Amino acid sequence: MRHLRNISKLGRNCGHRKALLVNLACSIIEHEEVRTTINRAKEVRKVVDRLITYAKKGTPHARRLAVARVKDNTPSDKLQSKKAVVAKLFDDLAVRYAERNGGYTRIIRLGVRVGDAAPACIIKLVEAGKPASKKAAAPAEAVVEAEAKVEEAKA
Repeated sequence: MRHLRNISKLGRNCGHRKALLVNLACSIIEHEEVRTTINRAKEVRKVVDRLITYAKKGTPHARRLAVARVKDNTPSDKLQSKKAVVAKLFDDLAVRYAERNGGYTRIIRLGVRVGDAAPACIIKLVEAGKPASKKAAAPAEAVVEAEAKVEEAKA
């Protein structure tokens, strides 16, 4: 039974898997869109959501946690890219997702990858603002249509 085993091993040992997920998360934060396999995307979604949640807190402790999580295996010559990722995380993404409570990434399936027929997808950051709700969108559209009819009747 697989009780409480909620991570996918992705065919790698522990260190390789952690490095893969951290590097993929940094690429998503930096480029806002990455093409990968579905299993990797589902695993990296957890890392990216946690990093953005740290950024939204904005405390020095949350910044330390994010720095510790982001590319801790980076050599000193690539340290500048680590600083850029953390700066974008705390300056840009924290402000962009201030009103959103989770669900910062979207997975779009692409079919199979040419070469090895692995199920491919694009994982990207979603738009800013509150998530679209079907219940909230329907009354808002009805109000706009009603106001338009009232204006046409006046004219």
